[in-house]
Amino acid sequence: MSAVSEVVRGVLPGERPRRAHLVDVLLVVLALGLAFSITLSELTLVVLAVVLLSGASLNALRRAPLTGPILGFAGWTLLAAALSAEPADSLRAAKSLLPLATFWIVLAALPSAAAAWRFATMLFVAVIAAALSSIVQVLGCPASGTYGWPSQAPVIGLFFRGCARAHAFFSIYMTLAGVLTVVLMLMLASLNRFARAGLAAAAWLVGAVALGLTLVRGAWLGFVVGTGVTLTLVRRRLLAVALVVVLVAAALAMPSVHRRLGTIGDPADDTTRDRLAMLVGGLRLVGEHPVVGVGPGQVKRLYPAYAPPEALRRHTSHLHNTPLQIAVERGLVGLGLWLWIFVAFFVGAGRILRRLPATATADRALVIGALASVAAFLVSGVFEYNFGDTEVLLVALAAMALPFVIERDLEGRAA
Repeated sequence: MSAVSEVVRGVLPGERPRRAHLVDVLLVVLALGLAFSITLSELTLVVLAVVLLSGASLNALRRAPLTGPILGFAGWTLLAAALSAEPADSLRAAKSLLPLATFWIVLAALPSAAAAWRFATMLFVAVIAAALSSIVQVLGCPASGTYGWPSQAPVIGLFFRGCARAHAFFSIYMTLAGVLTVVLMLMLASLNRFARAGLAAAAWLVGAVALGLTLVRGAWLGFVVGTGVTLTLVRRRLLAVALVVVLVAAALAMPSVHRRLGTIGDPADDTTRDRLAMLVGGLRLVGEHPVVGVGPGQVKRLYPAYAPPEALRRHTSHLHNTPLQIAVERGLVGLGLWLWIFVAFFVGAGRILRRLPATATADRALVIGALASVAAFLVSGVFEYNFGDTEVLLVALAAMALPFVIERDLEGRAA
């Protein structure tokens, strides 16, 4: 962990104040980008990486958390791409590995537990602002739910396009649902740490209402599991329980949400039937390519031949199930390496939580939030390929870095 600190400090002590100020500004921009713009967030991550790595020792990466599982998964992905029937296309698709560096970039950019809390707060505020805009989006939606705004207002018309389901400034409601789920779970245990806990709780409920208005059932199930993790680990549950009760009442009061809840697990639902068909087709692909899979990006080429007769969608680029997609593209070995990333995270974050004293309530809450958010991300991924949704993945990886920032701070105080 001390090696990661070296990345933050840089080589020349005289550069520290200027670099630290620049990193602080970039972290604010990153939080805004994660809530509003994938282009802004990716560009900011690149700049952050350049700033942090300039003059720093590259040996830091070898001792950073999760290096083994992430690099192992990346290496196997490249091998699967090279061995696929279309290696050039598959290697191009493997560029989706680049977002994994977000974990180390955020870890290196946050020098202390206090900085981790500030970043989480900035991200929370930015995402709640996006959530509020999405509620306006749905409430102001034309009766058609799509193109009802006049052509003389192109910006407003674009914002309200496809507004029957909340999507804010993202291209689709599934992305907003994924980002909201991760951030809401990250902050649930920390709401009473704010100076104005009531205002923070109200903001959190705004985000939860927006999540409901996305009508994404997989994200809702992830939210439920993340809430369960939080309630299991936190010591003061009153505020969290009260928020959940209010949220359930609000969900049942919204007709569209209530109707959508009723379709969960319904075999007559078209979406459920199609997901089951994708499961059948995906398992057939895994059965024929069990070791290295078919290669990244090859599902779109092969699925039509493997889709069962009952499939409603004959063409798709992904199977709406993250573990299944990983197994199809990278084989069972790739799935095992992917699982290693998250097992290593939970083991590491759990160890950090046990090390923190009971009096370190703010640090404990943030670690619990990271555990809950990643659990929610993984459960949501059983119903959607959120590991391939860059906006959601970036937020999840940023959340995963926070416990290790706290561990580094803890070791620094003990030294």
